[in-house]
Amino acid sequence: MGVLQDHPELALFLCLAAGYLLGKVRVGPITLGGICGTLIVSLLLGAWAKIEIDADVKTIFFALFIFALGYMAGPQFFANLNRKSMRFFALCFIELVSVLGLAYLLAKAFDLDVGTASGILAGAATESAVVGTATEAIGKLPDLTAEQITTYQGHVATAYTVCYLFGLVTIVIYTSQIMPMLLRVNLADASRALWEKMRGGGSGGLESDEREAMPGLVGRTHLVTLADGRTVGNLEAAFAGGVTVEAVRRGSKDLIPAPDLELVLSDLVLVVGRRSEAIAAGRAIGPETPGIPGVDTPLATRQVAMTDKSVAGKSLDEIRATHPEFGRSGVYVTDVLRGEQHLPANPDTVVQRGDVVTLVGARSGLNRIVDKIGTVAKNDATDFIYLGLGIALGSLIGQLVVRLGGVPLSLGTGGGCLISGLLFGWFRSRRQTFGAFPPQAATTIKDMGLAVFIACTGLTSGPQAWPLLKEYGALLPFAGIAMVLVPATISLVVGRKLLKIEKPLLIGAIAGQQCSTPAITSVTQVAQSSVPMLGYTITYALSNFLLPLTGPILVGILGA
Repeated sequence: MGVLQDHPELALFLCLAAGYLLGKVRVGPITLGGICGTLIVSLLLGAWAKIEIDADVKTIFFALFIFALGYMAGPQFFANLNRKSMRFFALCFIELVSVLGLAYLLAKAFDLDVGTASGILAGAATESAVVGTATEAIGKLPDLTAEQITTYQGHVATAYTVCYLFGLVTIVIYTSQIMPMLLRVNLADASRALWEKMRGGGSGGLESDEREAMPGLVGRTHLVTLADGRTVGNLEAAFAGGVTVEAVRRGSKDLIPAPDLELVLSDLVLVVGRRSEAIAAGRAIGPETPGIPGVDTPLATRQVAMTDKSVAGKSLDEIRATHPEFGRSGVYVTDVLRGEQHLPANPDTVVQRGDVVTLVGARSGLNRIVDKIGTVAKNDATDFIYLGLGIALGSLIGQLVVRLGGVPLSLGTGGGCLISGLLFGWFRSRRQTFGAFPPQAATTIKDMGLAVFIACTGLTSGPQAWPLLKEYGALLPFAGIAMVLVPATISLVVGRKLLKIEKPLLIGAIAGQQCSTPAITSVTQVAQSSVPMLGYTITYALSNFLLPLTGPILVGILGA
């Protein structure tokens, strides 16, 4: 015990290791997750060893976590602020009003202190960020002593842990098992039918570890028998730019495939294009042959951020039509990346400003097209100038205090960094030539920042845990269950009866409004499809921004 008290960093990282190990334990479709596991371990260790952690450590790591969270969600959040997504925004509004109202009513009905009420809110909403924003807001209440602040901040962590456990189980079972029964739908069949409707009969998307067995972009070599006498330009025009002739071999000579080059019998021709057009081209050129050494041309790849206003809101087919350089240069779109989501590169896929598309083609052709539609995305190393300025600005925003009816409201460092992260992430997505923050780096900082913050919170809150459990032991599980069921049920009725949201999307959206990754994981397993994720991503991005703000609001109201 003495070693842990003298070296709190040892206790901190032991909590991380043991907590994430505990978080891997699975009971049916449910796992606690590393964050909840870390909080449980740190509360137990803190109660036993009474370890002191400098409060500034919590503040710094929480700022890193919340900024990275906002940065990653920013582009998706602002993209969803449109008329089409307003029906999903309504679900998030239901979640916010419900959890705030229920937490306030419970606090008044059972005379709960501000820390316990905030912990119930954070745990039942399964939103770990609320722990940070509420804890910070409690520390700024003017009428509390230092001892009261420490006690109430400890109550946040304890109440969060108990309510999170019951809230997590409830939302997973409710969305994946009970909701399909209430909606009288087979989730797998409904998801498959909706996907086919959305994609015109196409197949579903690929998992992260899968690749297409038959890639859309292919190269084929053909022996000229039917195209004798036709020029390269005439042949390419016949397929409306769907294929390009990349190489021609005549005897032992390699010829430049200029548009006016006339093909003759026995030429070997390499064509590159979409699979369907490449197969059709063979019927116009001649029989396909095995790959011949030398009859090949290297294709370069570029990841291009769509920053030009002229391409925003257009389908890939429309972009090809307005930019004939695609066909003339033999350049093809093979992937569309929006945030962390890969979209199918179908002709009808609509791209937005800030999307990153993968272009494949000859190097010279790629360079010409990049200048027309955007810029090469630079995301190979973290721009610490941009990162540092963003967190500093967020900290300044968090110091602002607004009084509403005599109630002082402040976002605190957490809320301020969340807003600055959203803005900096969105601004970066508009022109991705600066402010790089690679997804792997952002995810690592986000997860590490939250894990360290939670471990520090648990270690310092451990001594207050047992007295709170003895006082409110029966109330906390009830609150965790009720505060999940009420907003989820209201959203289910409103989403289906009034908003007419498709059933698979609605179930996914309700998991997203709760910010519950375990819930959507269980839902997609039952659905045998990723279709519910389409609803989940919208509400998840919105709730990830809005729910952390409920912590300071509740603390400000109850603290007054």
